[in-house]
Amino acid sequence: MGTPSEHADLAERVEELLAADGPLPIVSAGDPVLRRPAEPFDGQLAPALLARFVEALRVTMRAAPGVGLAAPQVGVGLRIAVIEDPALVPDEVRVARGRVPQPFRVLVDPSYEPVGPARAAFFEGCLSVPGWQAVVARHAEVRLRAWDEQGRVVDEVFSGWPARIVQHETDHLDGTLYLDRAELRSLASNRAVAEFWGQPTVERAAGALGFGLPGPAV
Repeated sequence: MGTPSEHADLAERVEELLAADGPLPIVSAGDPVLRRPAEPFDGQLAPALLARFVEALRVTMRAAPGVGLAAPQVGVGLRIAVIEDPALVPDEVRVARGRVPQPFRVLVDPSYEPVGPARAAFFEGCLSVPGWQAVVARHAEVRLRAWDEQGRVVDEVFSGWPARIVQHETDHLDGTLYLDRAELRSLASNRAVAEFWGQPTVERAAGALGFGLPGPAV
């Protein structure tokens, strides 16, 4: 638990960020804040300031655009993230990736655990690593435990693409980037992904680029 002076410093930092209109600046890979475990939330931000910060995260995520954003990605080392996915993708992509719409929600102090052994591998990107994507094998289904911005308990099972979003954003709060879990032989620019790897699944990319995929769950 932080001291009152540390709480005040963090609140002041957030106030400074919110002083400018529009989306917040997103921190890029290489900034130490992305590699430090974020502090659990214990009231560092007063309710009104927390609400303003959450709204700023929402505006920033949508403007990027992205489907999730963690507080460290805007330079704030708190265990807070937001997610939202309209899932405006072709039907074949939706089916292959289990990508279904997710409403806007706030995750405070989230943690996850796998549900079953199944894993799924797809190209993944990050707003803090702009211009690049890589294939990441993640748990196909996870149980998320967290609180929302009102202090209500969140205990929910996510599968498919929503499970991927939950894992990606929670990892940010532990100082982990998606590249730490990626098949590095799959690393590709956004342009290369659009040109070569637009298929709903990644088997073709795995064969051409020479990386492995998770086997069937046992």
